[in-house]
Amino acid sequence: MIGSLPPGAVMILGALLVPLLRGRLQRAYVLALPLLGFAYFYGIGEGTFGQVPLFTYELTLVRIDGLSRLFGYLFHLAAFIGLVFSLKSSKGSLEFVAALVYAGAAVGAVMAGDLITLFVFWEILAISSVFLVWARGTERAYRSGMRYLLIQVGSGVLLLAGILIHASETGSIAFGHLGVGSLGRDLIFIAFGIKCAFPLLHNWLTDAYAEATVGGAVFLSAFTTKVAVYSLARGFAGTEALVFVGATMAAFPIFFAVIENDLRRVLAYSMINQIGFMVVGVGIGTELALNGTISHAFNDVLFKGLLFMSMGAVLYRTGRMNGSDLGGLYKSMPKTAVLCMVGAASISAFPLFSGFVSKSMVMTAALEGGYDVVWLLLLFASAGVFHHAGIKIPFFAFFAHDSGIRCKEAPRSMLVAMTIAAVLCVFNGTFPNAFLYRMLPFPVEYVPYTMGHVITQLQILFFSALAFTWLKLSGLYPPELRSTNLDAEWVYRRALPRMFGALGHAGAAAYQRLVGGTVETVRGVVGSVYRHHGPEGLWGRTWSTGTTVLWVAILLTAYLVVYYLR
Repeated sequence: MIGSLPPGAVMILGALLVPLLRGRLQRAYVLALPLLGFAYFYGIGEGTFGQVPLFTYELTLVRIDGLSRLFGYLFHLAAFIGLVFSLKSSKGSLEFVAALVYAGAAVGAVMAGDLITLFVFWEILAISSVFLVWARGTERAYRSGMRYLLIQVGSGVLLLAGILIHASETGSIAFGHLGVGSLGRDLIFIAFGIKCAFPLLHNWLTDAYAEATVGGAVFLSAFTTKVAVYSLARGFAGTEALVFVGATMAAFPIFFAVIENDLRRVLAYSMINQIGFMVVGVGIGTELALNGTISHAFNDVLFKGLLFMSMGAVLYRTGRMNGSDLGGLYKSMPKTAVLCMVGAASISAFPLFSGFVSKSMVMTAALEGGYDVVWLLLLFASAGVFHHAGIKIPFFAFFAHDSGIRCKEAPRSMLVAMTIAAVLCVFNGTFPNAFLYRMLPFPVEYVPYTMGHVITQLQILFFSALAFTWLKLSGLYPPELRSTNLDAEWVYRRALPRMFGALGHAGAAAYQRLVGGTVETVRGVVGSVYRHHGPEGLWGRTWSTGTTVLWVAILLTAYLVVYYLR
């Protein structure tokens, strides 16, 4: 029956054949998979499909409705654009396989009709995506990937625990509106929050995305956080705490992005900023707010992907990503520079660009909901994003001082992918009713192009640009320094390991002083008992294989956590 197979399975299963192909045939096959997946998804229609019994529960592998449909369109489109971009820069079959499985898992997650199916795709999403970081092949990428994997799998563990508790409490695994208020649902909420990069839980994003491969960062920017935003919209719409969490997310990354030197890390902070707008919309929970959240998620994948692609092209051609090392590249990469500025205008919400027609929906919903302070924070965040993403990214990469770097223009496949994204940014911004607004889950009465809205937004952009110019000319703008940007991750990557290390050394020294030579005596007694009586004499019983494996797994996990988070 059509629809029994999750649409994401087309890319996941199709990826298994990629290593068997070579050259042009492989590239053609890779590009065909998201198109085939989209054709299959488009032919299913709305409804629930693929019901599978599991013990006393029933899984629903596919649910397509007004909320999941647009994400299905988006993820197939993002997969195709990302694969076109990666044709030249891919590290080989492994990167293609990881990207396809990752994209397929994202599609499967937003189509899941129950929490168990969501969990399965949630974990596939985590495991497949880390290879896009590791594929870069550097020590920094390896360590960032390990931290990324630990946090992502931790999110999955919390999700599974929450699902099991929720199922035991309610007897249901349906993935509908959940809300907070019980242990199971609260754990699910936290699991979604980790993947959504809530404040203090966000550094996996800024850490890993900046270390991913040239094309891997484009895929990472498209799927993980958007699956989390979808999951929050599905399960926790109207949860007021999200309004304030989202406002914090929209505001605090601006300060880090302004002083960050690595331009892909700037974009990672900018991503958290944009997700903050979406989380605010989910928290407000009205039809206008949810429409704003979903439309902004759609647009964010396009313009953020465009910015990551433009910076990926710069990295591919120059091997450099720090703003202090770049500048003057408009002479060598003029097409990339123009396409980057389209992405910058879109994320900054210039009229006629995509961010203008979606971000404002969330801000209007905040005003209508009586969240005046939140609206002011979002207004500040809108001005700030123009500073660090709208101006800083193209300025320091392509203009600013002339670094003397002369290189080739981006490869044709990269330019094609960036052009597709740029055209869609302009199309959605100029004609929002042609496709974007029509596909939203609720009827759209919002009109973005009013005189007041256009003038207000142009004023924000004008004064933000004026402030940047004045700060730059006066020398007050933070310089691009070769330095480490200390964020919340410093606590678990530096402070905690050093503290535990110091406590461990102090404890060992105290232990030696107090116990002294008795250690060897005890060891001799234990050894004698073991030799004469076997393990039963020591423990009173033998350990089963499962118990032994469990203890080994616990000790190994503890070691890995301490080692890789240091």
